[in-house]
Amino acid sequence: MTAALPVAARRPSRRAKTTTLVVVAALPLLLALAGPLIAPHTIDTPVTAPFATPGDGALLGGDQLGRDVLSRVLHGGTLLIVGALLVALVTTVAAMLIGCLAVLRPGLGRAVERSADVAILLPPLLGIMLIALAWPGGGRWAVIAAAIILGTPYAVRVVAAAAAPLATAGYVEAALARGESTLHIALREILPNLRATILTLFGLRFVEAVYVISMAGFLQIGPQPPASDWSLMVRENASGILLNPWAVIAPSLAIALLAITVNLVTLSLAPDTTAKAVTRS
Repeated sequence: MTAALPVAARRPSRRAKTTTLVVVAALPLLLALAGPLIAPHTIDTPVTAPFATPGDGALLGGDQLGRDVLSRVLHGGTLLIVGALLVALVTTVAAMLIGCLAVLRPGLGRAVERSADVAILLPPLLGIMLIALAWPGGGRWAVIAAAIILGTPYAVRVVAAAAAPLATAGYVEAALARGESTLHIALREILPNLRATILTLFGLRFVEAVYVISMAGFLQIGPQPPASDWSLMVRENASGILLNPWAVIAPSLAIALLAITVNLVTLSLAPDTTAKAVTRS
């Protein structure tokens, strides 16, 4: 009993720290989503000279056409966030369902393992290019579809590995003895015990989706000029980085900050499994 007191005493403090971290980390995400509402200029109106340094007309200077860099940065994150959230959500949900079922059905488990091995061997960029070429005019949707197709097998394997020890637990065997369906056992007995894994997986899938979509945008697979997109801004303004570095640095920092923010939020929301290890005297 005496050994459990420090852990219990730390719980309110950890809850307060988690709430503070979530609020602070969510501010950049909310700013990116609300950016179009607070942007000082439109995304296609020149307000200064090409690659002009920061001044009165443009807080972060101008891009290659003299458009306001700050306004384009504020406009450029909405579609990226929506696309990355869609990829992370679809991939995680598919991984939850298939991964929990795979540990209860050996045949499905072997198929998941083989498909994951193939998906890991295929570079994401090559897969995106293949799907984009097979889907003419697909644009951003082709990139999102490629990220989902290539990321799901690996995510399923991660969930299946985490759920494997639970498949032999006593409460799962009791459910099998009661004649419960495989779907019921997967969703009601196994899945609730994988919250930490699912939240962490969602954060990692989101970060990977941000980088994959950004990489595709940098290669002009997806959004096309004159669209306002962070990765596209990096490509378009790379030639003038010595004249106005903010035209490249600002969208690059926005991409990195977005990925770090979501990862911090998901990690802070995941259950703390280390606090359960209590030494008995």
